[in-house]
Amino acid sequence: MLAPVWRKNDKKANWLILTFSVIVFLLVTALGRVSLAVDLGFSPHIFAKINAYINSAVAVFLILALIAVKQKKYILHRNSMLIAMVLSILFLLSYILHHLLTSPTEFPKAAELATARVIYYILLFTHIPLAGLILPFILYTAYRGLTGEWVKHRKLARITWPLWFYVAITGVIIYIMISPYYPA
Repeated sequence: MLAPVWRKNDKKANWLILTFSVIVFLLVTALGRVSLAVDLGFSPHIFAKINAYINSAVAVFLILALIAVKQKKYILHRNSMLIAMVLSILFLLSYILHHLLTSPTEFPKAAELATARVIYYILLFTHIPLAGLILPFILYTAYRGLTGEWVKHRKLARITWPLWFYVAITGVIIYIMISPYYPA
């Protein structure tokens, strides 16, 4: 195991994690009510494509981190998880830009797309709440790992890792399914 990187301070960590999680949740929720009419000179849907690439990279680093920890390569595990977290911050910034600069796109109701539409909405309606709930789990799991609380870290990681991975993968699938219907 690795030596702790941070000194344990649960009171401060709880306050920071919960405050940050609530602020991000409120900010993302407010995106549905705010739109900026700005001509960028390029399609703002490029941010959705960037999001898909970032989510793909997050999924790769999550898998790498899982393999590393199973092989007891703890430095590689820690670094892979920290990279996944930094990429997730970049994702959030790109996500905010995309939603500020575009209108929502609906999946077409055409009869020949009925099955795809059902799959799309099942993925979307599972992805959205999990994406909204995963942040404090990620932060608490990282905190427990960085403070060397391995038992608590592993217990949380068993919940956090599959949910985070699901959110990353479904984000990419949702993008692939909706992107053909973005307005030109």
